[in-house]
Amino acid sequence: MYGLTRATTTLVFSAVAGLLIWLATQISNDHVGGYWARVGLVAGAGFVMALSQLIGGWTKWGVPRLSIAVLVTAFVPVAIVSLWVILAGEPGSGWFHDHVLAWTRDIHLSGLVTDFLYYIPVLAFGTGLVFGFSFDTAGPRVRDRDVVQDNGRAEDEPLTADREATTSTTTDRTTDRTTDRETVQ
Repeated sequence: MYGLTRATTTLVFSAVAGLLIWLATQISNDHVGGYWARVGLVAGAGFVMALSQLIGGWTKWGVPRLSIAVLVTAFVPVAIVSLWVILAGEPGSGWFHDHVLAWTRDIHLSGLVTDFLYYIPVLAFGTGLVFGFSFDTAGPRVRDRDVVQDNGRAEDEPLTADREATTSTTTDRTTDRTTDRETVQ
């Protein structure tokens, strides 16, 4: 059942991602607003693909949570590099675009950044995907079985009534022996 649910979720969310990419093709790339709308839609498509796995994993009854380690270690560097190239490819001559190109020349990475300009949609999709990977489902909460001390008594220790019921038969035999000894003396 889990595999079928996850497969269906992946199919549905793939269709949504495809729709977002198609919508991105319908927007003009000639001005800054259209450029960022296209980049945002393609990044959203990547996020939707990662979300499909998160939603499909809910059959484990998990609660979605943000993994700070993945966010900081994976997403932040990917976002910085991708955003650098995306800003370098921005049409026109905006403040960010001009500064990124100047900084790129200063650190002698113009050739590398220029090569990546053709793959801006791929970078946007991948950035959205990695952001989606920053989320995970935790399994259902399971009660910890560690022994907890409560007022000097272990939680899994028998109650007084239970203890007396099991020790009464032992005590009766012991008492009889003691009584016999006292009689003998």
